[in-house]
Amino acid sequence: MSHPSQPTRPLPTRPLGTHGPEVSEVGFGGWAIGGGWGPQNEAASAAALHLAIEKGITLIDTAAGYGDGQSERLIGQVLRDLRNQGRADNVFVATKTPPAPGPWPPSPYCRWQDRYSAAYLRENVEHRLKNLGTEKIDLLQLHTWTRAWNDDPQPLLVLRQLRDEGKIGLIGISTPEQDQSCVIQLMRDGLVDVVQVIFNLFNQEAAAQILPVAAETGTGVIVRVALDEGALTGKYSADHQFPEDDFRHAYFAGDRMARTSARVGEILQDIEALGLSEEYSLADVALKFVLARREVSSVVVGMRSVDQVTQNTRTSQLRDLTPETINQLRQHHWNRGVWYAGK
Repeated sequence: MSHPSQPTRPLPTRPLGTHGPEVSEVGFGGWAIGGGWGPQNEAASAAALHLAIEKGITLIDTAAGYGDGQSERLIGQVLRDLRNQGRADNVFVATKTPPAPGPWPPSPYCRWQDRYSAAYLRENVEHRLKNLGTEKIDLLQLHTWTRAWNDDPQPLLVLRQLRDEGKIGLIGISTPEQDQSCVIQLMRDGLVDVVQVIFNLFNQEAAAQILPVAAETGTGVIVRVALDEGALTGKYSADHQFPEDDFRHAYFAGDRMARTSARVGEILQDIEALGLSEEYSLADVALKFVLARREVSSVVVGMRSVDQVTQNTRTSQLRDLTPETINQLRQHHWNRGVWYAGK
C-alpha cells in the first residue's frame, strides 16, 4: 500500500529511556483500531497504520483490552506484511497486560497474588505474543497498578524473569489515572524501564514529580491522552453527544462536555492572542505542549484514519513553541479530578 504524501523531513526521534531505542516523538495509539470508539473499518485501520509507518512513526502502542486483542492482531498482521517486504524493521511495539478480573484500578485492598500472579502473567504474555505474531514483545506494560503493591512488587520481578527468558524486552507500567505518582517509587527502585502517563494541557500533574524523576532515573516516558480523548482538537461543541458504543459517551457524561468545551474556548483565545493560529491548530499546540518536556520520549495519539495520521505527523514538522508560550499555556491546568469513575 502506497501513499504519495511524505513528510518534508524525517520525524524527530527521542530515546525511550536509558535502556530503550530511539523512537518517533509521535507514536501510534492503537486503541481505536481495536474498537470502543464507535464503528471502525478494518481496512481503514490498516491503511492508517501503513501510512503512519511510511511517514516515520516507529512506536506503536496497543493493549490486550483494545478490542479483546483485535488491535494487537491487526498490528501484528500489518507488521508481518511489511517485514516480508523488507520494511518496518525499526518499528517498536508496546502492549499491555491487564490485571485478572477485579476492581479497576485495583483497590488498596487488592492482593497482587489475585491480580498479577506469576501463572496469570505468564499465560497472558503468551496471548500477547500470539496476537502480535512475534517471539518477543518490545515493551510489556502492566495496564494498571496500585501503590499498595509498591513494597512487594512481585509482578515486576516476574516480568524480569520473562525478560531474562527472552519473552519481553522492556518492562513498564501504564499509570492508574487516580494515582499516577504511584510509579515514582518504582522508578527510583529501578523496577521499570518505561512509564506511560497522562499529561496534557488540562492534566499537568506529571510535571510535579513523575517527569523529573524519570529524567533522574533514565526512565522512558510515553504520554497518553495528550488530546484529552479528542476534546483538545476543538472539534466538539458543548452539546456534543457520543454514541453509546463510543468510550467517550461515558468519559464526557453529564455536563462534562460542556465544561470541557468552555475551557477549550479559553485555550483557543490564548492561541489567537499569542499569534499562533495561522501556523498551529489546537491539536498541534496540545501536542507541542507535551513535547516541550524533554523527559517525554513519545506521545501516543489515537489514529484510525489516514487523515488523522497526516495531521499528527504534520505536528512534528512544526517549530517548537517558545518558553513564553509554554508558560502561558500552563495556566490551563485544571484540577477537575478523575472522570474514569464516579460522576
